[in-house]
Amino acid sequence: MRPRLFQWSVLLLIVSRSAAAQGSARPPYRDPSRLAAERVQDLLRRMTPEEKFWQLFMIPGDLDDPTHDYSHGIFGLQIVAEDSTPAAARAQAARINAIQRYFVEHTRLGIPIIPFEEALHGLVQPGATVFPEAIALAASWDTALVARVAGAIARETASRGVRQVLSPVLNLARDVRWGRVEETYGEDPVLASAMGRAFVGAFERAGVVTTPKHFVANVGDGGRDSYPIDYDERLLAETYFPPFESAIRQAGARSVMTAYNSVDGAPATQNHWLLTEILKTRWGFSGFVISDAAATGGATVLHMTESTTAAAAQHAFEAGLDVVFQSSYEQYRPYWDAFRRGMIAHAVIDSAVVRVLRVKLGLGLFEHPYVVPDSAAFWNGHATHRALALEAAREGIVLLRNSRAVLPLRDTLRAVAVIGADAALARLGGYSGPGNHVVSILDGVRAKLAPEVVRFAPGPGRLRRGLETVPPAALRSDSVGRSVAGLEAQYFDNIALEGAPRIVRRDDRVDFGWTLAAPGPGIARDWYSVRWSGSLIVPAGGAGLLGVQGSDGFRLYLDDSLVIDDWQKRSAGTHLAEVSLPAGGTHALRLEYFETTGNAHVRLVWDAGVRDDWQVQIDSAVRLARASAVAVVVAGIEEGEFRDRAFLGLPGHQEELIRAVAATATPVIVVLVGGSAVTMPWLDRVAGVLDVWYPGEAGGQAVADVLFGDADPGGRLPITFPIAEGQLPLVYDHKPTGRGDDYIDLTGQPLFPFGFGLSYTTFAYSGLAIEPGTIGPGDRAIVRCRVKNVGGVVGDEVVQLYVHDELASVARPVLQLEGFQRVRLAPGEEQEVTFRLGAEQLRFLERNLRWVVEPGTFRVLIGSSSRDVRLRGALTVRP
Repeated sequence: MRPRLFQWSVLLLIVSRSAAAQGSARPPYRDPSRLAAERVQDLLRRMTPEEKFWQLFMIPGDLDDPTHDYSHGIFGLQIVAEDSTPAAARAQAARINAIQRYFVEHTRLGIPIIPFEEALHGLVQPGATVFPEAIALAASWDTALVARVAGAIARETASRGVRQVLSPVLNLARDVRWGRVEETYGEDPVLASAMGRAFVGAFERAGVVTTPKHFVANVGDGGRDSYPIDYDERLLAETYFPPFESAIRQAGARSVMTAYNSVDGAPATQNHWLLTEILKTRWGFSGFVISDAAATGGATVLHMTESTTAAAAQHAFEAGLDVVFQSSYEQYRPYWDAFRRGMIAHAVIDSAVVRVLRVKLGLGLFEHPYVVPDSAAFWNGHATHRALALEAAREGIVLLRNSRAVLPLRDTLRAVAVIGADAALARLGGYSGPGNHVVSILDGVRAKLAPEVVRFAPGPGRLRRGLETVPPAALRSDSVGRSVAGLEAQYFDNIALEGAPRIVRRDDRVDFGWTLAAPGPGIARDWYSVRWSGSLIVPAGGAGLLGVQGSDGFRLYLDDSLVIDDWQKRSAGTHLAEVSLPAGGTHALRLEYFETTGNAHVRLVWDAGVRDDWQVQIDSAVRLARASAVAVVVAGIEEGEFRDRAFLGLPGHQEELIRAVAATATPVIVVLVGGSAVTMPWLDRVAGVLDVWYPGEAGGQAVADVLFGDADPGGRLPITFPIAEGQLPLVYDHKPTGRGDDYIDLTGQPLFPFGFGLSYTTFAYSGLAIEPGTIGPGDRAIVRCRVKNVGGVVGDEVVQLYVHDELASVARPVLQLEGFQRVRLAPGEEQEVTFRLGAEQLRFLERNLRWVVEPGTFRVLIGSSSRDVRLRGALTVRP
């Protein structure tokens, strides 16, 4: 416990003993023998408006700032661990206990909080086990494995006192340009639903509330994060709703998070159709709906559908939002203003409070608010969890190419070159804690071979070096007769730099992104101009390039000469002037900028002090590869939240690296690190490709196990890999086209299809049986087939069942996944695989948006991917 927290707790102990003040008789809401509904109503009747409001407000925070008044309680807090040592779990559990004790013992009603955290593939706190990213778990196609992983994460989470996780992500990765594909379970609603059920069910059974997000369809046109969507009800109901509905109705999720984007013109956080008609009425959801962080106010600054945050709060609660999630304590004021002014009906407020209190009672927080810190220390990073992280990493690895059976490698190789920065970095992916004893791919390979056999070259890395923001130390301007750091900045309330500036200030650098607001008070967010002026001081090494990145228009003057003129509003980009600036020189600098539509970005850049030695690094890697028996090139991508990709090629100079190493004639295996698809113009030049995703803290060992044949690469793609970006969006389950799939310059087929993955062995399929072959609309058929390992090593196969409706009243997908099973078979071993097909798999929305199973013939297809069908049969549905 921190000293300030201790002092705060002691003060509160002296001031308040609310439980004792009420006498010895327990109020009904504290009596666990009573029905939950009775307890909730009793507590609700006792609550003041302030106490109700704070049960509907959640933030990151603690009790350390005495100016923050938590005397009315709060829904919950995101409480970070202060300790980054192995003792972090115990320390955080003790800290959460201390904070929980204040709310339980020192507020008027003693309502406990729900401590919450992110836990996409491991609790995002020091000391917690980091498992493979969600997309890697999906690539396992193993729901039992995902349930065990989720159970382990839930055990670590609950042991610390964290009782809600803001996970899983159940949005579908229908466009792989989206930066958050790594957080998803892929593109398919059936696969994502199965994975989501496994994850949610394990957490909820462990007494931790899950929060499927982001409701709904958090990626729009161009693969852009939180972009507006205008999908019709059929598409939402048949494709985007199923993972959420399944998590709620079948797995018991007790919370849902809304999306940032708008849906059919209404912000998702204020969408009555989504939150009330679908979620609460049609699906019978009894838990609580929370906003994404700061999303409620997005109606005012993003969607422009509300004039004030208070009005946005009013309409969000009326639409079905229950809890506002904000990023700081101070942001409560406009939301409390809506409550205080009576803008939100009492019945609406009470309904939301009831949902929160019902879950808090269901969690047992009133009876058991504290945890045992030693239990947290025991379970976080437990050896069994570490072993499970290794198993999960192995199962998710996908073998995409294995020319001439170059893999697995022999452990008798005389020299192995491991090349690429990602080989040594061990990146864990988005929403990750630091992990425990993280193993890099380089570490994993070194553990397999003698030390002198493995040699490493970092290569050029993922990022192109060459430009950086001009730093404050290089910028000077005059202020009251003296020189100060930074530039004088004049902000005008017009686009022509006319008249007196509205704002004059000092900007230490020019690196701005005014996406949601204006540069300052008194200026419209979409109508202004700026002039920065001062001196440029050139550091050692000099500079050869000076320019501007961002939205045009801008003009850049150096020593009163116009060196860049991009004053016409058109687009955004990087404009550079070739200059010759020797070290130590001082030059007059002026940058002018104007904006007419908002969403502005402007950055002053140069190449001073930057030396990109990428060719030198590639040459070094080539020499190493030429002297080796095999080269393992580890290449990674850049992505993440609000980091969508326009291009899917490997970033930086990694593609040049692969081509150069492949030109040595040394066999090359490319290991891809990342959470989404990659285009591969270099594919035919390399012998092998492994996609290992972000494999978690034990990932390096798992990758080495697969490289050297100690584990079979049984993972399969949960997303489609395109040949080029021009094919996107590209998914396997599209509807039939009006003509064809192809382009004049490219096929419409993928580079690697959904469900694809190779093995170190071979599997034969036989014996398809569909019994009975004819069923009624409400009946069920059993589909059987046999799968045999006809190769020479133990291997995993993912048997995939697809269905196609041959004649329907509305256009249906060309193919739909309706079942899958992962099986492990020894050489010569054969196993029967069984699926069930019934109304759940065959139904769709007819013209009037009613769910039906229409009479007719359904093609039943079983195979190793969406393109590799091995068995084909038919099922007839009679009228």
